[in-house]
Amino acid sequence: MTDEERLVRLAQVASWYYEEGLDQAAIARRLGCSRSMVSRYLKEARARGLVEIRVRHPLKTDPHLAEALRSAFGLKAAWVLAEPPADPSALLQRLGELGAQAVQPYLRPGVRIGVSWGTAVYAVVRALPERPVEGAQVIQIIGALGSDDPVIDGPELARWLAAKLGASLRLLHAPLLVESEATAFALRQERTVAETLRQARRVDVALIGIGSVDPALSSLRRAGYLTAADLVALRQAGAVGDVLARALNAEGRPLDHPLNRRVIGLALEDLKRIPLVIAVAGGAAKAPAIRAALRGGYVDLLVTDAAAAAAVLTPEGAMVYGA
Repeated sequence: MTDEERLVRLAQVASWYYEEGLDQAAIARRLGCSRSMVSRYLKEARARGLVEIRVRHPLKTDPHLAEALRSAFGLKAAWVLAEPPADPSALLQRLGELGAQAVQPYLRPGVRIGVSWGTAVYAVVRALPERPVEGAQVIQIIGALGSDDPVIDGPELARWLAAKLGASLRLLHAPLLVESEATAFALRQERTVAETLRQARRVDVALIGIGSVDPALSSLRRAGYLTAADLVALRQAGAVGDVLARALNAEGRPLDHPLNRRVIGLALEDLKRIPLVIAVAGGAAKAPAIRAALRGGYVDLLVTDAAAAAAVLTPEGAMVYGA
């Protein structure tokens, strides 16, 4: 048996077992082999990446914190994950699953969806089931990172979401940040970029993350756009976070800073005019950035966790979730 033939055999056995629900004895009878051989096939299928097993934890939410956020910041809705896990990757996965639940009611025929980038948006797109939506369109609303991690980049996320929804796709063929304000201005006037930004202004739903100026959390630093020194300078200028890569102060106002003028993407004032902006962000360390985004009026529906929500609702930091 060649390696290719063996992979086909492993995939078939895995499909019978995991998808069709046949037990190992039934598969052994089909193949004319022993149950122990079937067990070895299944282990090898997992080891060679043919089988991915994901455990979906029940998503318990905190309606009291959700209502407090909605009332305090005039949100249309808030979804708050109760009892968030301490592990950041587990938290991100569950926020993605909760975000996918929050997004699905708005996936109606003809919907136009704007997508930004980042780990939170990635987690939501990953958790969304494949569900064709008639006449849907996905539009990339902010330029590409061009980083070493293309999975979280805007073009790849937009492609992935469009594939899951069977939607048409419009990409923004431009980098997220350019070297000078003059270059940014010229790129925004370029015909295809200008047309994509025009279409981005007309989306019905935008799915975004909220960025941090903490060096340990900053996606812009991980992508190589900003250094630790750049983040220090931004914090000294009053930045507490960013939305669509525009640095915001604690009140949610964009800084008068060259960085903000070098971004290629949907403008913050245009974001405010979109009917529904869904933001996904969690972790208590991101509370200042989340609070700024809410104060600035850039978010209509927030998906977060209880620790972050408690910190957002207590600007002085006096409340500690679980205390």
